[in-house]
Amino acid sequence: MADKLNYKVGMIGALDMLRFKNMPKVREKAIQAASSAPLPKTLTTNEKAKQRHPEKQEVIVAEIRRNGADAKTIVLKTEDGSALAPFRAGQYISVCVPIGGTVTTRSYSLCSSPAWAKRGEYNITVKRDDAGFVSPYIQDHWVVGQHVTISGPQGHLYYERLRDAKKVIALAGGSGITPFMGMAYAIRDGFEDFDLTILFGSRTEDGIVYKKELDEVCAACDKVHVVHVLSDEEKPGYEHGFITAELIKKYGGEEYSVFMCGPQAMYNFLDGEIAKLGLRRKFVRRELFGMIKDPWNQPGYPEDIRGKTFNLKVIQCGRKYDITASADEPLLTSIERAGIVAPSRCRSGECSWCRSKLVSGKVFVPEKTDGRRRADIEFGYIHPCASFPMSDIVLDVPNSTLK
Repeated sequence: MADKLNYKVGMIGALDMLRFKNMPKVREKAIQAASSAPLPKTLTTNEKAKQRHPEKQEVIVAEIRRNGADAKTIVLKTEDGSALAPFRAGQYISVCVPIGGTVTTRSYSLCSSPAWAKRGEYNITVKRDDAGFVSPYIQDHWVVGQHVTISGPQGHLYYERLRDAKKVIALAGGSGITPFMGMAYAIRDGFEDFDLTILFGSRTEDGIVYKKELDEVCAACDKVHVVHVLSDEEKPGYEHGFITAELIKKYGGEEYSVFMCGPQAMYNFLDGEIAKLGLRRKFVRRELFGMIKDPWNQPGYPEDIRGKTFNLKVIQCGRKYDITASADEPLLTSIERAGIVAPSRCRSGECSWCRSKLVSGKVFVPEKTDGRRRADIEFGYIHPCASFPMSDIVLDVPNSTLK
């Protein structure tokens, strides 16, 4: 027979046992004493989160003004003047653009002050690309008073004092000035505290976007400086040529961070120039790369698939669509062209908003725009905005909330 347990319960232990025994009575008493008012349907914390990080916002086009030779600044406002979601200078919004039977999105950097969001205003600038699909449509068809659906602020190209140097050298090309315009306003208005020198590349003086506004900010704030670099003209008061490592060194000083925003060709050139500077990796930041338009020029692209068309089966919330997809354009483009509304934000392989399950088939993902997590790569998830078909594809795509 097993020995009997022999233990003693001290005074404190006995009191604990008594409290536990009486707990139902204590709970019942607390319930009876509680208010009979209905419980709130939502929590303040959740409401604040919706205001600060909304999936979508509704605005109207309040003003359209020409800015440079081929760009237009578009002022977006809430109809009732209520605040828009706050943002860090340098972030972007994704704009929903229905064109015919296609619903697509484009990301545009916020080129307004974060202070203006409180009065319900964002500014974006759309540069015309005649070979593009969306920018000509916006410039030719958007009018004052029209309703537009936009996302909440997105992106990571903003100043962080724990990571970035106190001085930032911003490298901008054409409409790539837009995030730095927002930073300049933020420094002037006291939302940010760092020294900003913008090396702004343009073809000609007449083509400079935001020249007047930049001059005004520089005159009002001694922490913002702009150096214009003209590639096609030589004029007094301007640098001439391209933004090179030597030019960055000239204005950078001893320690600085480099922020970049511009077209793909500019990034391709600057990658080599910045490598000459020997900067620590954390001091080099770039805006979204954008959809790659020439995958055949990317390392690893199979030459034998160029120009080919494959079958693409899209599964979305139980519905199935059989369409075609070109090896020369991202899967997201083929999906949208077929009239399927797919989720997207950055269109650069970074934000994961379009993350979809590759059920079968093979895709080419350029290294420059492969922002997937290791687990996604292992378990067969891709970003359609940065993936090109190499065979027939079956893709499970989530539904879109931005429409």
